[in-house]
Amino acid sequence: MTGIFSSDQDIPEGDMDKRGLEEKRRNSQFHEKPSESEIPESHDKDITPWHSQRSDEVFKELETSSRGLDPEEASIRLKEYGENTLPAKKPPGLAEIVLHQFKSPLIYILLIAGVIAVLLDDLRDAGFIFLVVIINAVIGTIQEWKAEQSASQLQTILKIMSRVRREGAEKEIPAEEIVPGDIVLLESGSRIPADLRILRATNLTVDESLLTGESAAVQKTVDVLKEDAPVSDRHNMAYAGSTAITGRGCGVVTATGSRTEVGRIARAVTETESAKPPLLIRMEDFAQKVGIAVIAASVAMSAIALAQGTAPIEVFFLAVALTVSAIPEGLPVGVTVALSIAATRMAKRNVIVRKLSAVESLGSCTTIATDKTGTLTVNQQTARMVLLPPGDYFEASGEGYTPEGEVRLKNGDSPGTEDEERLRRLAVAAAICNEGALSQKNGIWVHHGDAIDVAFLALASKIGIDPEKTRKEAKIVAEIPFESERMYAAVYYKDDKNGPVKVAVKGAMEAVLPYCIEMNTSEGTVPIDPDVLNQELNSLMEKGYRALVVAEGQVSGKVEDTPELESVKPELTFLGIAAFIDPLRPDVTEAVHTCKRAGIDVVMITGDHPKTALAIASELDIAHSKEEMITGREMEEFGDPELPAFISAIEKARVFARVTPVQKMNIVDALVRRGHFVAVTGDGVNDAPALQRANIGVAMGSGTDVAKDTSSMIVTDDTFSSIVAGVEEGRIAYDNIRKVTLLLISTGLAEVILFIFALAMGLPIPLLAVQLLWLNLVTNGIQGVALAFEAGEPGTMYRKPRKPEEGVFNKLMINQTMLSGAAIGVIAFAVWVWLLGEGYEEEWARNLLLLLMVLFENFHVFNCRSEYRSAFRVPARNNYFLVMGVIMMQGLHISAMHIPFFQGLLGASPVSFEIWFILFIIASSVIAVMEVFKRVRAARNKDM
Repeated sequence: MTGIFSSDQDIPEGDMDKRGLEEKRRNSQFHEKPSESEIPESHDKDITPWHSQRSDEVFKELETSSRGLDPEEASIRLKEYGENTLPAKKPPGLAEIVLHQFKSPLIYILLIAGVIAVLLDDLRDAGFIFLVVIINAVIGTIQEWKAEQSASQLQTILKIMSRVRREGAEKEIPAEEIVPGDIVLLESGSRIPADLRILRATNLTVDESLLTGESAAVQKTVDVLKEDAPVSDRHNMAYAGSTAITGRGCGVVTATGSRTEVGRIARAVTETESAKPPLLIRMEDFAQKVGIAVIAASVAMSAIALAQGTAPIEVFFLAVALTVSAIPEGLPVGVTVALSIAATRMAKRNVIVRKLSAVESLGSCTTIATDKTGTLTVNQQTARMVLLPPGDYFEASGEGYTPEGEVRLKNGDSPGTEDEERLRRLAVAAAICNEGALSQKNGIWVHHGDAIDVAFLALASKIGIDPEKTRKEAKIVAEIPFESERMYAAVYYKDDKNGPVKVAVKGAMEAVLPYCIEMNTSEGTVPIDPDVLNQELNSLMEKGYRALVVAEGQVSGKVEDTPELESVKPELTFLGIAAFIDPLRPDVTEAVHTCKRAGIDVVMITGDHPKTALAIASELDIAHSKEEMITGREMEEFGDPELPAFISAIEKARVFARVTPVQKMNIVDALVRRGHFVAVTGDGVNDAPALQRANIGVAMGSGTDVAKDTSSMIVTDDTFSSIVAGVEEGRIAYDNIRKVTLLLISTGLAEVILFIFALAMGLPIPLLAVQLLWLNLVTNGIQGVALAFEAGEPGTMYRKPRKPEEGVFNKLMINQTMLSGAAIGVIAFAVWVWLLGEGYEEEWARNLLLLLMVLFENFHVFNCRSEYRSAFRVPARNNYFLVMGVIMMQGLHISAMHIPFFQGLLGASPVSFEIWFILFIIASSVIAVMEVFKRVRAARNKDM
């Protein structure tokens, strides 16, 4: 192996003496490294097109040679260019996470109210308000800190070592020390440490799926390419982060660190502005409306009080009291708890949430833009179909690189004896002509080698042969490895030592068919019919399959060490066609259908071949015709991504194939501009810009660190169904936020109505500010938190997504808030009037009214458990925490009525059971009012 790598033949030297090197260093733009901040936005367009230059030109430009750099020069370049690493995104510190909890419009309102209370020397009220803010911050900090810790544990921290040639000698160094101009040596299994221009390639294939999205390994060559060749077609380049699958080769480093293809994508990500989470948009709008409503109510009440001759300073205190009653102090805590609970539930369903606002974002999405490779598919080539000539089709079950499955006729029947023998003959030839390895270790199937070779081994096992044993029994005489130029692989072997030489061949139809003179059919060996076979091949390729043919034959005469088929000219028998595809994940079909039932559009964005992409999309019912697909080249023809024609075309398409990372980001941007709430899934570096631009980015747990760092969520098991589970949990979380909001706003409205009616009638203030805070924080606040634990209601994933422009308050919530708030406020006011009219002292009357309001809120929380269903139809088992919370809150208030400290704080005192029961019956009226409303609404909707 060392001999192959150290050979310099066919590689232009381009050496220069040290004086010339130093002179060129002083004059070379190559060595003038700008800082990251100095790199212009158009820098990527001006990079050297290494793929379009000859090897000698590359050497000259990089000031290196086939012997590699000398250690002194490498050390100088390392200082100039820095380590070969991407800028690591620093995880948020504890202080940053804590400060993030205060970036909420509702928190701003609370802080303002608290400051006003301090200025008025009302320290009790200020203490309550600041306690709410602290509780909210603590809960949010704990949840986000846990999420960041979980995310950081997924990062792969591996020390990659690379083999390089320096001053003619091979050595192994850490990838971080590689510099432009180094000669890197590659073999199967090697991680590509930097961007390389390939100088030598012997059956070298590279998996570039993390960059291009294509699942098939790419055959590498040394050929000079056109300057405008896209990244996915630059077969003479190997890019950082990809992996060599088969063969050997070497290349010269053209870029390291942030100047690699991966690095430029990472830079683009940092410059891309993320779309606002839907929850933040809605809560900002909600806070604005609450603020306006509070100001309007305060102005109205102040005007009434001033008209009645109340002193201005007293009017100001009344306004503060009303503000306290109107502001839903418990809402930030309730929202945070609802999101935190959903995040915990998501974690149990394999979704790690990095920011709490992302929970609801996923539930709000109207479109999921998903990657294909590794997200919808298993990212493992699988033999799915076998065609035995002239047109007998068989289907192979199972997926991935495991031999679990079987081969049957298309109708599901087992193959007959003749067909079984024909299948075995194909399997034997494919196993012998194979460089892959597939074995079981500790109950787990492990593989090595080219994806297609491994897939052939799995197919052979399903047919019923032992590939390893078959290959060992074959006395191999010579081998011809697969190369893109010849498009076939061949193995010459003998069944026994003295037997004739046979050949097993697999490869592309156009390369193998010319050597076939007959084909193996169910009627025996018959003359070859190229037209029929080509027709069947085209049919498979139209369906997105990658098809390879298998043939065998006997060789007459002596076989040399490397006998090309052209020189031997064997007369081959055509055995069949194996059709491969990167199969769908087992659960993805149902997951996509669930999205459709939920009114969520699913679009596929991939760098893969258009035929393959459309075939997968058709199987998933995402798209059915070419008219629903756009390729990257077609997108270029649309022009500026901001043009209406571009945006309109993007919205109509369902499949995007052969797209670049920037185009992927433009697609997402166009969808966001059209008003969609977009969730983007992906695992590769090529997905990062789109993940950043989307309303919510969802990375795969096995994906690249760049994708994980960019995303809002990480799916640990890589399954699309987990994303759909996350959507469901997000919808449940938002439903619970609405329930908490309904409870707090309707009871706050009731307090405002109670106040305004009392002032309008010239009556004393019904409740003191501290009593209002007790209601809003301790009673409603804790009940609101308990309400956040509600389980999902039936039909959660059968509802259409909320309209992006729809706020927290829609027509239904407005009606329910107004009705329940008015019912509580008016009834409470009537009780207040009756108590004062009966001659009760104000302090005692407030004590009874406070108890009544607590009971009202105890009952009303059960109305809020569902916006649609009767309170009596929501099972208690859906939220035992709420039932216990209501009992505990009633017990807490009764206890406060008996504890001296709280008696002094709240102006509370004990009442008899008879009075408590009367107030209990009065408070239950809110249940009756809302039950009537829900029944009338249900009947009206049924009639419609």
